[in-house]
Order: sequence, then structure tokens, then C-alpha cells
Amino acid sequence: MEVILKQDVLNLGYTNEKVNVKPGYARNFLIPQGIAILATESNKKVLAETLKQKAHKEAKIRKSAEDLSEGLKNLTVKIGAKAAESGKIFGSVNAIQVSQALKEQFDIDIDRKKIHVDHEHIKELGSYKAKIHLHKDVQVEISLEVFAE
Repeated sequence: MEVILKQDVLNLGYTNEKVNVKPGYARNFLIPQGIAILATESNKKVLAETLKQKAHKEAKIRKSAEDLSEGLKNLTVKIGAKAAESGKIFGSVNAIQVSQALKEQFDIDIDRKKIHVDHEHIKELGSYKAKIHLHKDVQVEISLEVFAE
């Protein structure tokens, strides 16, 4: 029996995927629990339209992420930190400061959770790299320059 999944099911399939299952499994578990619907002609048409719209939205989001990554490629973000004469920073520089510096210097608002600094926490003055994950397929690497205030 062919059904369309409404949510992810472990070892069976993902949301909006057509799968073949045994009739008893579909009638007694998947359909009553609201996990799947029968794959009738009308439901297949609705699924096709949903997938088409989802693909269009996904392409639009990916395009905007690629455009943003082109703008970020050659940026060097300067971050000031209080430091000792030896070059050690009091505290550390992390993704939160990188996000704030991007907002202040370039007016680009990126969530701190999408920024991954190479050395988790930067504890010395110098140049570093950070990766920004804009989309599941789009990543960009930026330069960080940590200087003493």
C-alpha cells in the first residue's frame, strides 16, 4: 500500500515522501496516528504542488545566501579587546563578539549560532578565521583581526 508521510519516520522515510508499506501497518498505525495519508490521485497532486512550492522557496533562500556569501568573502572584521602587554586577552573573543562586530562595522546581521570560530574562543591578539554557515550548502570564511583596545 502506498502512503505519503506527513512527518519523518525512523527507518521508513522523510516528510512528503511516498513509501510502500504493508496494508495493516498503514491502516492500523500510520494513518490513525496522523503520520501518513493514503496516496490517492488527489493527494499525489497536492504533494506535487507542495514539493514544487517548497523547491521554489528553497531556491530563493539559497540564492540570497549565495549573494550574502559573495559580499562576505573578502571582509576583515576588526574586533577590539582588552589585553595584557604579552598579547593575552582578558576573557576571550567568541561568536557573539563576531556577530556584534559584523552588525556594527558592515550592518550585516548574522545569528551567532551560524558563526563558527576556528579556535572556539580566541584568547590572544592576532589574525584568525571564522566560518559562517548561511545555508546547508553555503558556507563562507571570513578573516578576524583581534587588536588591543
